[in-house]
Amino acid sequence: MYQVAINSVSGNTAIEINEIHFDSRSVGVNDVFVAQRGWQVDGHDYIEKAISNGASVVVCEALPNSILDSVTFIEVDNSSSALAVMASNFYGNPSSKLKLVGITGTNGKTTVATLLYELFLKANKKVGLLSTVKVMVNANAYKATHTTPDSIAINKHLANMVAEGVEYCFMEASSHGIHQKRSEGLTFTGGIFTNLSHDHLDYHKTFAEYRDVKKSFFDQLPKGAFALTNADDKNGLYMLQNTKASKSTYALKSYADSKAKILEKQFSGTLLSINGTEVWTKLIGEFNAYNLLAIATTAGLLGLDKIEVLTIISRLESVSGRFEYVVSDQQVTGIVDYAHTPDALKNVLKTINDIRTGNETVITVVGCGGDRDRTKRPKMGNIASEFSNQVIFTSDNPRSEDPKDILDEIEKGVSPENFKKTLTIIDRKQAIKTACKLANQGDIILVAGKGHENYQEIKGERFHFDDLEELNNNFNQLKH
Repeated sequence: MYQVAINSVSGNTAIEINEIHFDSRSVGVNDVFVAQRGWQVDGHDYIEKAISNGASVVVCEALPNSILDSVTFIEVDNSSSALAVMASNFYGNPSSKLKLVGITGTNGKTTVATLLYELFLKANKKVGLLSTVKVMVNANAYKATHTTPDSIAINKHLANMVAEGVEYCFMEASSHGIHQKRSEGLTFTGGIFTNLSHDHLDYHKTFAEYRDVKKSFFDQLPKGAFALTNADDKNGLYMLQNTKASKSTYALKSYADSKAKILEKQFSGTLLSINGTEVWTKLIGEFNAYNLLAIATTAGLLGLDKIEVLTIISRLESVSGRFEYVVSDQQVTGIVDYAHTPDALKNVLKTINDIRTGNETVITVVGCGGDRDRTKRPKMGNIASEFSNQVIFTSDNPRSEDPKDILDEIEKGVSPENFKKTLTIIDRKQAIKTACKLANQGDIILVAGKGHENYQEIKGERFHFDDLEELNNNFNQLKH
């Protein structure tokens, strides 16, 4: 059982509590309220509200001015750490009763976690998944709300998995989740590092801070766990510097414990050599070669048979919203990808350019989300215009920002010689429609940034919007 460092206790500790909450609105009679200092909201401001709703215990970093005798106050150094450990203990430390593997990195987390889940499911293992797109307990799906759910939700899901006999669970570990201590109190069997590039600098402020938050996940892995890293990434070996876990590496270009090589690539798939054995996969691109190598290596570290793993890899399908493509009757290829960082967008466009014969026009539809890292916007504009024949800048999830302001910042990254390639159409539906009308036989349309998302977030509201659906609708309308 994990312990929490306590600075002071006021009140009765011999009481039975019902549930743990960090949202004062959810608190009921005899519940614990944990006051966290969030990025935008300080839970300490809601202690009085939680008590009025029936909280019998308050966990906080700073005691309020007035303390009620009827309420137990527990003062700790870090409420978020306390919440994570309390949640784990409350649900019986479920992570210690299965093999939990965390996946972190800028790009590839969802793909690696989801494909590991699919692989182990096809290998007839009882398996769970905690990802951006969904939460899976064997074959049962639950809606996901964050890349890394809150500590209570994580442990509740894990406890459910244990009750259902799950042996393995694969979990995305975002930098936000790690920094906010959501994964503390969990027992990890292993950790995987995919890559590191520009993202979330609205939250972490500096790249070094962002990098070190990722590293802290590996620093905390126990001695019996494994730490698997991408040796081709310049920060890959840095992640392993202080880990107590058993170190393992994978790479396409550098020396590593596990190696892969791309032998052939088409839009229909990729022929890979993984540790000397050839395997055909339906997944496309160098970035997916890394993902599949990480998956194969992890499966091996967890004891699965090599030939069985490669056989299953040859049957795996692309993850929702990750290089998903459809082909129109006019042989126009439409690709939807979640690429919402400069590095991810560059990887997808490079993959398209590597596969195409050279005569096709590449039309990219892309934007950037509002209320997020603004520094990446001109970089996205530069990459889109550099690696495409035609670019349409459009709205992503503008949230509270004016879409035109976002697009103005994206356009600042376009070089003068590439500006003639660009169009700006604020309405995303119209942008996709225009791309489809501009495309001729054999051309390729990339709609980037939203991937699996089936909504647009505008001024606090979510409206139904699905990039793949829009592509299909336009392709159908263009039929002769």
